[in-house]
Amino acid sequence: MTEPLFFDTDCISAFLWVDNESILSKLFPGRIIIPKEVYSELSHPGVNHVKGLKAQIDIMIENKEAIVETIMTGTDTYELYRQLTNNPEPGHKIIGRGEAASIALAKEKQGILASNNLKDISIYVREYGLTHVTTGDIMKMAFDAGYINEEQGNTIWKNMIARRRKLGYATFSEYLAEH
Repeated sequence: MTEPLFFDTDCISAFLWVDNESILSKLFPGRIIIPKEVYSELSHPGVNHVKGLKAQIDIMIENKEAIVETIMTGTDTYELYRQLTNNPEPGHKIIGRGEAASIALAKEKQGILASNNLKDISIYVREYGLTHVTTGDIMKMAFDAGYINEEQGNTIWKNMIARRRKLGYATFSEYLAEH
């Protein structure tokens, strides 16, 4: 797997909040893409839950571990982004800017969508044939690669849940048992 990964705010934040973005850098060197809309969401200094996250992303960018990508107006990607955020197809709901940008870019660049928000994005993943990973999938990849052991995974998982991340399982061990 060498495709770029397009992270939405929730997925990248899960790792940033627990100071484990190094897992991403190890697993996906040169492949971490932060849509400009996600970067903007992480840059709101007055929002308590994102304080410090912009600084962590900036370090990743400075170290060439991640890049910020802008959707150019007038492109098919921009039109899809606007559709997802303003005027979705009948039977679809409007989604957030970060999720929409990640989906539009992953579709255009034939990359991987990194998102935990299955409720909002699953229909688009299916319709556009996107490859999709969640925080749990990434944690398992890190475990399989030997970057973390199960005990470390459980600690990281517990800390993510403490930051109100919805991971679908109470522990990393439970996730591993199911996957």
